[in-house]
Amino acid sequence: MKPADVEQLFATLRSANPHPASELQYSSVFELLTAVLLSAQATDAGVNRATRRLFAQAPTPQAMLELGEEALCEHIRSIGLYRTKAKHLVQTCRILVEQHGGVVPRERDALQALPGVGRKTANVVLNVAFGEPTMAVDTHVFRVANRTGLARGDTPEAVEQGLLSVVPDAYAVEAHHWLILHGRYVCTARSPACRVCAISSVCAAFAASGGAATLS
Repeated sequence: MKPADVEQLFATLRSANPHPASELQYSSVFELLTAVLLSAQATDAGVNRATRRLFAQAPTPQAMLELGEEALCEHIRSIGLYRTKAKHLVQTCRILVEQHGGVVPRERDALQALPGVGRKTANVVLNVAFGEPTMAVDTHVFRVANRTGLARGDTPEAVEQGLLSVVPDAYAVEAHHWLILHGRYVCTARSPACRVCAISSVCAAFAASGGAATLS
């Protein structure tokens, strides 16, 4: 995608939503980390339903440890892979308490050393909690970046690196939010709403389709 088209894409998305934010509900960095860890292969709405009661009872790593793995499982049973996630979350809380004084670290290596925390989760925490210009590439970002031609790649990390190289600094902190929301609500996997898409004029897939109302 040409630099002028990249600028137009993000200027358009920013104009429509000047202050994008995560749809996960949280009130601390620890709660954000927990919600993102639980969100793998789950919807934000589903995670929010589960964490509403969980965070009221266990809002800190120490409180989560005291709650225990079995009780945690009961809170998050509605979320996919809940047993594995509960195990990872308890292990993560133990590390936070024993090695970081109960505080979520802001260094990538330290974050990714936590059980259940991969690169995408670390990127979300670094971006949302600490304002770092990271690109958290989930399925939505991966799809939109490839489909539009903004940053093509065969893996999430390849797309991440592509985005880091083309997204202008002025949009870098909010970029992944705009792309996630666009993929979630407009550029969906099965039936993208090209007819109402505000960035179709710079979309490679839309151009390749000959301007069809929706992509096949």
